[in-house]
Amino acid sequence: MPIVTATNIRVTLGAKQVLDGATIAIEPGERVGLVGRNGCGKTTLLKVLCGTAKFDSGDVSLQRGTRLGYMAQEHRFDAGDTLRSAAAKAMAEADHAKTELDEVFEAMATAEGAELQRLMDRQVELEEAIERGGGWSNDHLVDAVLHGLGFEDHQFDIPITGLSGGQKARLSLARLLLQNPDVIMLDEPTNHLDIEGCKWLETFLAETFKGAVIVISHDRRLLDRVVHRIEEIHEGRVRGYPGNYEAFVALRAERHLTQMRVHEKQLDRIRSEERYILRYKAGQRAKQARGRATRLERFKRDELVQRPIELDSMQIRLPSGPRVGDSVLVAEQIGKTLGDRRLFKALDLFIAPGERIGVIGPNGAGKTTLVRTLLGELEPDTGTIKRSPKMHAGWFRQTHDHLDRTLTIWQHLQRTVPARPGGAKLTEQEARNMAGAFLFSGSEQEKVLGELSGGERARAVIAGLVAGGHNLLVLDEPTNHLDIPSAERLEEALAMDPDDGGFDGALLLVSHDRALLASTCDKLIVVDGHGGATVFDGTYDEWEERRAAEAKAAAKETAKRPAPAAKLAPKATESAAPSKPAPKPKRSPLDNRSSEDLEAAIAKFTARRTQIDDELASPALARDRVKLDKLVKEREKLEADLAAHEEAWLRKVETG
Repeated sequence: MPIVTATNIRVTLGAKQVLDGATIAIEPGERVGLVGRNGCGKTTLLKVLCGTAKFDSGDVSLQRGTRLGYMAQEHRFDAGDTLRSAAAKAMAEADHAKTELDEVFEAMATAEGAELQRLMDRQVELEEAIERGGGWSNDHLVDAVLHGLGFEDHQFDIPITGLSGGQKARLSLARLLLQNPDVIMLDEPTNHLDIEGCKWLETFLAETFKGAVIVISHDRRLLDRVVHRIEEIHEGRVRGYPGNYEAFVALRAERHLTQMRVHEKQLDRIRSEERYILRYKAGQRAKQARGRATRLERFKRDELVQRPIELDSMQIRLPSGPRVGDSVLVAEQIGKTLGDRRLFKALDLFIAPGERIGVIGPNGAGKTTLVRTLLGELEPDTGTIKRSPKMHAGWFRQTHDHLDRTLTIWQHLQRTVPARPGGAKLTEQEARNMAGAFLFSGSEQEKVLGELSGGERARAVIAGLVAGGHNLLVLDEPTNHLDIPSAERLEEALAMDPDDGGFDGALLLVSHDRALLASTCDKLIVVDGHGGATVFDGTYDEWEERRAAEAKAAAKETAKRPAPAAKLAPKATESAAPSKPAPKPKRSPLDNRSSEDLEAAIAKFTARRTQIDDELASPALARDRVKLDKLVKEREKLEADLAAHEEAWLRKVETG
């Protein structure tokens, strides 16, 4: 039975019909991805479901007792809180329940009859509330979630007023996850996460969180791993597809192919009717022709299936940038420090014409600073950078203050794309074709840049940059505000063979969009956040495979390594010699074992202790009190066994 249902929802914003009969139902534990073009109503539908947006007509029903969690765009916190205390407030319900449960246990000691029964019922309610709120080890869960979202221990005491916008967004996400609602609604949750944060969120949603999830995201890999169903909003309605995003793409292509065939048949009918009307509009059959013309107009208005734009492929040739010779840029042993923090050192980099390079690393590691240094906006502290005198870079930044916001989209592209040989600029039709290739329809092309949404403006800027005749294109988190079709179109433009009209310059791509990185880049610069930067000659997926292999090898090596022996106790000095002989230590059955056996046992105990510590670090464990208690007891016994074996090993060493 669905726990949340929206039926026939209609929402009008100004003169625009955003939702027109949208219907969706969410089952317990279901994972649903909500996709569609920017402005199609995805966020509006989420707000309707959680009760924060009004709708003109329709019905929303919520199963009794269901708790909804929605990550809003605005993040509100108490000014006096620190990062960690603000996150811990998400567990307030469980903390209050624990306090009251202690009071209930005290009262049960003297209660009888009906009062005892009432207290026992209340005990059950409170224990359920504690489990919903994260279980008994809240502190551990708060730390685990904050670590997973990229925060470090030294940041836990930062005041709320000292957090950046991105940090506040991640804190808001942490509080939502810690509240443990029955349904989590997430609107672009990965926008302020680095790659490791995205992967952690994937694991949390796919394996740890037990409730339902509705997520709007342009991160195709997150959708592939987390969701079991895709709901696409198109022309105000919702259409469902079973499976993850990859399955959705295949099913949608089949559906759109069918739609295209219907569209073509309808065009044949329209052309036939128009020929008849044109032939007989002035003759004896003029009355019939007028009647058929009326019916044809009604057919076009009510029944004509629109041509699906997603089936269009890029049919344009992007202009080439100036030739630069053998290299666009060469950096030798460059390093950069900001304040007392070293971002990177001794980095060598060679960018060849047409090369595709991804820049990855944790938030705050210095990726954008590295790009600014390579382009000459900042000087390196050490090393040298040689840029081709013919290097012509186009740079996508997070702000668009340089734009003339009075221009329409096609006018912006007409001015941005360089003149062809002979000095001729793009014609209006050529500029409109360029805009259409980047998913701006005919009516949208008339919008001025100042009226566009953030995602639409980002798409217009990217279209101008890709088609701008640059021999080096620098994109800094270009997909943060793009919908999936726009991200796919960017990917197509960057991945297309230059011989077929694709972008032929070099690319520097700073991104946490793993699908975009994997499909476009053949080399990576990895900034580790600890002062190092290395170049990996391979694709993103190859880099992930190597990391996994290295981690596996390291774990195997750690398991083989014997546990470090405890330090020998310092020998007593002559002046501190005891006045009487020390009592002989009691023998232990372990003294009969060889030192090799003891070392093997110590290694085994240490490995198991590490394994238990890893399990205790899992957020999922906080909800399983029985397993938690069992692991804690096992660890205590391991510590005792380990100490006994180490003491026996020491006695062996001392006695030779």
